[in-house]
Amino acid sequence: MRLGINGTGLVLRASIQAIVEDAEAAAADGFSSYWLAEHPTGGFDALTVLTVVGQQVPGIELGTAVVPTFPRHPMTLASQTLTTRSAIGDRLTLGIGLSHETMMAQLGIDFAKPIRHLREFLSILIPLLNEGKVSFDGEVLSCHAEIFRAPENPCPVVVAALGPQALRVAGARTQGTTLAWVGPRTVREHIAPTLGAAADAAGRPSPRIIATLPVCVTDETERIRELVGKLLAMYAELPSYRAMFDREGVDGPGDLALVGSEDQVREKLEELAAAGVTDFAASEFTTNDDERARTRALLKSTLTASAADS
Repeated sequence: MRLGINGTGLVLRASIQAIVEDAEAAAADGFSSYWLAEHPTGGFDALTVLTVVGQQVPGIELGTAVVPTFPRHPMTLASQTLTTRSAIGDRLTLGIGLSHETMMAQLGIDFAKPIRHLREFLSILIPLLNEGKVSFDGEVLSCHAEIFRAPENPCPVVVAALGPQALRVAGARTQGTTLAWVGPRTVREHIAPTLGAAADAAGRPSPRIIATLPVCVTDETERIRELVGKLLAMYAELPSYRAMFDREGVDGPGDLALVGSEDQVREKLEELAAAGVTDFAASEFTTNDDERARTRALLKSTLTASAADS
């Protein structure tokens, strides 16, 4: 299992420089990837930020986890993605997702038939990213276009997919999925088999399963779990995440966070890898210097152990 860092905890600061510095530290420490989400109403564009990051931080894979699809036409997103890759090279992975009905309502956007929307979105987006042209007429989305300069290499796309229909679309048509608030039991029993079967049926390679959860090495396990549960309680109220919490048999975000001693957090990482997670992007949830240092040290030691095993 490859280890990366998810910097989405910094998005509320809306500071490009803070994210550049965070990505620089992740690259210097040897992490394989750095991921950034985009909130539909946050006013902080992930691809623009990663363009700046990529020009200052070499080597490390950069990815969006995720860009919501409903507010953008796929031609617009393809244009922005190709522009970013032109600026930073072929190390960008585009993670997209439907977001949530309540969030789209804040934008006045209808969330009707999301799986139809996803299929049609990908029918336009992927040909543009891979071949530079598309001719498609759907029920809700259409596009007939050929971009000025065809891409030299296809851009990997992953989809935030939790339900069986979305997982089947992701497995059949993209490089995999990017997950939030999904535990090892759910990955093992639901995500990996559904996604993998769809990829197999489509003749595609084994898909990536990129997971993100809060991580904290601490002596105050219950305090941190309570804080995660309090600050991130809204996720338990979103239907798609609520279904994942129920599948896992937990109440909410605090129960899924990787919190505890070095040995306890390492064991949880190993459990995710055994369940089928191919990439784990740690969201470091720490409250003091000691927790920050211990959490990063544990993640770096896991990187070293993984390199030795390979």
